[in-house]
Amino acid sequence: MPDLADLYPGFDSKWANTSIGKIFTRVGGKGPPLMLLHGYAQTNVMWHKVAPELAKQFTLVIPDLPGYGWSVAPHAEADHAPYTKRAMAKVMVELMEKLGHARFRLVGHDRGGRVAYRLALDHPGRLERLAVLDIVPTYAMWHNMDARLASRVWHWTFLALPTPFPETMIGSNPVHFWDWKTAEGTKTKDLSGFDPRALAHYRTFFKDPARIHATCEDYRAGRTTDLAHDEADHKAGKKIDCPLLVLWGETGIPSQTKNPLKAWQPWSDDVRGHAVDCGHYLPEENPKATTEALLEFLA
Repeated sequence: MPDLADLYPGFDSKWANTSIGKIFTRVGGKGPPLMLLHGYAQTNVMWHKVAPELAKQFTLVIPDLPGYGWSVAPHAEADHAPYTKRAMAKVMVELMEKLGHARFRLVGHDRGGRVAYRLALDHPGRLERLAVLDIVPTYAMWHNMDARLASRVWHWTFLALPTPFPETMIGSNPVHFWDWKTAEGTKTKDLSGFDPRALAHYRTFFKDPARIHATCEDYRAGRTTDLAHDEADHKAGKKIDCPLLVLWGETGIPSQTKNPLKAWQPWSDDVRGHAVDCGHYLPEENPKATTEALLEFLA
């Protein structure tokens, strides 16, 4: 195991006992609580460029999602829990309660954004404000999948294939898979926007076969149980009960859809947002613009 740099100097490292096991999180800053949730295939360190400014106004809680980073990676159930977004959201609520936060603000990128909006739907009253980065709802993704979008999110179908096929293919050279897929999602089509210290964190976690399997389960949940949850809420007209900010990269995943904001309108009566000059990885490719947008909305 290589020595990994501390990208949150001055922050505490905490392990919280939850219903599925131990969740790892970094905690720092001062002010009202703000949780930041990472996406695939990253860890808590993806927020390290935006955290210093956010920490001036908020107490940041930056966990590793179940199956990612240093958090527990339990065996998946038949419905792919605890990697369904409903199950992950429940664990994130448990984590915040352990830290003494009943209500909080929440920002999620990629898979963390899906956990975030599921938390808002399943736990009304918990969130004061919600921001999602470079996603449209799972419902919209699957129901509006066309050739252009499918070629951009090919990993959605690949990772959702039955075990152990994706795990075997990725496991043959996990660092190559991580590097190639991640570079493809950036505006520059390379890894120049990433801090090499952060890359070391990502590559280390992604070499673990148990975590490769857990992250595949995340996408299997997305194709099945998560979609079913979205379909049920869409049919019922259920909505997010707090202000919603939607940010996406100019060349990110939502840019391949017809209208990112329109995709969110059925889910919120108070939604706003815009594109940021970058690809999929907003907090690392363009931290300045991302930070400014988040501070304006969250404060």
